[in-house]
Amino acid sequence: MMTIIQRSPKEQRERIRNGFDTVPTTGMCAGYTQANLVILPKEYAFDFLLFANRNPKPCPIVDVMEPGQIVSNIADPTSNICTDIGKYRIYKKGELIEEVEDITPYWRDDFVSFLIGCSYTFENALENAGIEMLFRTAGNNVAMYKTNIPCYQAGIFHGPLVVSMRPVPKRKLVTAVEVTAKFIHTHGAPIHIGDPSKIGIEDITKPSYGDFTPYDEEEYVPVFWACGVTPQEVAKASKPEIMITHTPGYMFISDRKESL
Repeated sequence: MMTIIQRSPKEQRERIRNGFDTVPTTGMCAGYTQANLVILPKEYAFDFLLFANRNPKPCPIVDVMEPGQIVSNIADPTSNICTDIGKYRIYKKGELIEEVEDITPYWRDDFVSFLIGCSYTFENALENAGIEMLFRTAGNNVAMYKTNIPCYQAGIFHGPLVVSMRPVPKRKLVTAVEVTAKFIHTHGAPIHIGDPSKIGIEDITKPSYGDFTPYDEEEYVPVFWACGVTPQEVAKASKPEIMITHTPGYMFISDRKESL
């Protein structure tokens, strides 16, 4: 089981920046908003902002930064979008070309950064409601799946919805929906409960991203939330010149309290 020491967001970002705690950020800084990352050249920024507006479940925007800006508006002035995430992914024309721990060498003055609310934010509330995060207990990353649900297109951007899955005890399903529905800036209520084939997932034991954690099918039901990894599938489908993202599970931890 993971042992997670609770630190302030600033302290946790500093540790990540300095090469410590470069693991998935689930459970870190409980009570604060975590965020997915998308960085694009300015020429694509309006189209992506429109894409997020049309697809608010997978892409709830919590911050949009000015071109060339590296300090997030929802973190203190010492934050740096280039260094404060444990792992980043570089996509060029839809191809994942590299995974790095520091994107400073790639940085351009025309880059616009988008921070998208992450479901890690509401896990603390789920646990307080008596719903264990089984993947975290097992020391795994959350399981994420590409679905057959298309996102609404905007400009060049199009592609399938990605979901994260957490098994929930059958007796706690209503609670899980009620708790997460309040978190509209971090994906909100689930988009699907139960049979994964209904949303195009053929084998739940083989996630597109992250790790599958076994669960007792007599006691638990798979519950699926829209996921901020969706833009990475959109990058593959839309093929912008360059898109920089977080590595799934490795989030930017902001100073913003849980957003209800």
